[in-house]
Amino acid sequence: MQTITVEQAEKNLAVLLERARAGEEIVISDGRQPGLRLEPVSQPSRRGFGALQGKIKVADEDLFGPLPEDELKRWHGEGA
Repeated sequence: MQTITVEQAEKNLAVLLERARAGEEIVISDGRQPGLRLEPVSQPSRRGFGALQGKIKVADEDLFGPLPEDELKRWHGEGA
């Protein structure tokens, strides 16, 4: 881990971004204490429609069947 000052970061931002993307931990300090850490942003995974098809099974009676009596009471504020 390398700690640098704000002034150093301002002068070398492009280089620091590349180093952080390569996995190096870089901490920027205002001179008194560490202020922030540069780290790469992870790319979101691209989930397409139907990506979980065949991996999850929900029985129709569980999804569309009547709720148990205790659950119905909780919906109506009658139970704890």
